Amino acid sequence: MSANSADPARWLDVVLVKAGRTKIRYAAELLGDDGNRIAVRAPWAGEGVRDFGFVRFEKGDVFTEYYWRDRWYAVKEVRDSSGAVKGWYCDITRPAVLSGAELIVEDLDLDLWRSADGTDVRRLDEDEFTESGLAESDPQAAAAAVAALEELERLAVEGDFDALLV
Repeated sequence: MSANSADPARWLDVVLVKAGRTKIRYAAELLGDDGNRIAVRAPWAGEGVRDFGFVRFEKGDVFTEYYWRDRWYAVKEVRDSSGAVKGWYCDITRPAVLSGAELIVEDLDLDLWRSADGTDVRRLDEDEFTESGLAESDPQAAAAAVAALEELERLAVEGDFDALLV
């Protein structure tokens, strides 16, 4: 490739698996892979608007997503169509697996939200996690999931959260 040509973007399919089934699959641009952390960017992949009450995900939103091969979570920075940060949506997951052009992530039901200004940090879907039965079927994974949620919450509250993303 000549010095004047740009390298073509590399695209992956992010495959979010829940309870053994594909929950959603979407194309994302690979921003970086340092061997442990994988960063991708993708537009809002849901249909229509998803209104949580404290934030809305909608057409035009852009997600910069960070996945780790050795951590039990994913962090997704959410920006609106003007580029303003809405906040960070964090999924508690098993460590990510990159297989060819697929980034496979198993969602473990627990989530965390941190608003752009850091004043709203909230745990989400703890009831779904309990109902999933993971604590009974895979106690080690359940313990790792809870520990990951606690770590993210601590980072989000104490202000070290941004260090995850640099």
